[in-house]
Amino acid sequence: MNVQTEPLKGKMRHVVCMASDFFYPNTGGVEEHIYNLSQCLIKRGHKVIVITHCYGPRVGVRYLTNGLKVYYLPIRVFYSQCALPTMICNIALVRYILIRECIEIVHGHSAFSVLAHEVSIIGKLMGLKTVFTDHSLFGFADMSAVLTNKYLQMCLCECDHCICVSHTGKENTVLRAKVRAHKVSVIPNAVDAYSFTPDPSQRDPELVTIVIVSRLVYRKGVDLMAAVIADMCPRYPKIRFIIGGDGPKMWLLQEVRERKGFQHCVTLLGSLKHSQVRDVLVKGDIFLNTSLTEAYCMAIVEAAACGLKVVSTKVGGIPEVLPQSMIYLTEPDVNCIVKGIEQAMADLEKGDMLCPYECNSMVRKMYNWMDITRRTEIVYNKILLNKNKPLGQQLRSYLTCGVWPFLLVISLMYLLLQLVEKVYKRKHIDIAKDFKL
Repeated sequence: MNVQTEPLKGKMRHVVCMASDFFYPNTGGVEEHIYNLSQCLIKRGHKVIVITHCYGPRVGVRYLTNGLKVYYLPIRVFYSQCALPTMICNIALVRYILIRECIEIVHGHSAFSVLAHEVSIIGKLMGLKTVFTDHSLFGFADMSAVLTNKYLQMCLCECDHCICVSHTGKENTVLRAKVRAHKVSVIPNAVDAYSFTPDPSQRDPELVTIVIVSRLVYRKGVDLMAAVIADMCPRYPKIRFIIGGDGPKMWLLQEVRERKGFQHCVTLLGSLKHSQVRDVLVKGDIFLNTSLTEAYCMAIVEAAACGLKVVSTKVGGIPEVLPQSMIYLTEPDVNCIVKGIEQAMADLEKGDMLCPYECNSMVRKMYNWMDITRRTEIVYNKILLNKNKPLGQQLRSYLTCGVWPFLLVISLMYLLLQLVEKVYKRKHIDIAKDFKL
């Protein structure tokens, strides 16, 4: 297989390790971001590997498109696809991989990912550069948010640079993780607009079809979704809802459909492969997003690329994503969402809408993966100029998080790394060959 790579032309060639608990075969925004960014970095001449935990029988080394090497480590999942935060149990294995692949930069993804933080800290103690991309927004009030924010603050004390997917996300990360603003860059997600192309012939001209594609969890506003369906279906006989996705709140939508007798106007598709999403989107006239919190929301960009009118709650970084001509923003309230949908339906009836192919062209210009990759390269080039700190200075940085016992954890990790070096010396580790496909 021949891959067209973009020559580096005097630029530095980076050797990058993407680390996260979230990767294929699991599907979601983080997984897609890691995969697409890795593919574009490879096309631009860099070397990229991925470290994640095992998914069922998928353990060991796998190769994906363009020779992307993925290490599925034999680590048990603890909760919600995340590994148990032991900090020390995987040191020998992670060190072996980082040395074998000659890694220079460790790039962790998602604040929820324990593995991303562990690999980053191990990499930092080995003298590597570290980058962290935050894909989510968090609150400050409930206990889970307080614990997550403090854990994130501890893990980012020695991170060279952070990336957020929106300006709202940057403000959130700076506040909750106590990261200095000059060490945080805003680089949004992107979408492959050539895969998400419009097809108006798939729409039913006799009906108004509203498409929802989302994980059915609380933060995606499934309660609002169910209330909107219960309000609109009896009043608009020509309205149809197509809902793709699965999750713990699926029962709520099933209950509304069965109790109200909406089987004719509400279709539940269940879990979708990412390759199936476009075929569902093109059947709709309106895309509905009811999220309660969102840093970026790739789903609305994919829907806009397919030419749908987007109705979305005005939360987090969503107002930054699409221009006003392509989205109807509402408050996260049932009445406001219903009014937004009714306004979109009225504009559809009047023909007051952008050409679907023009929408696709606009999205293609605003968000493309090669542009995101070039901006990420700038971050990589910048952090390579940073000087490595000795252990004493690193421990002094961890003092700023206020959790002094964490210094004992970092010290133990450092001592274990030194012990592993004595038992299994660096010079005895075979260096992996780079295969050019």
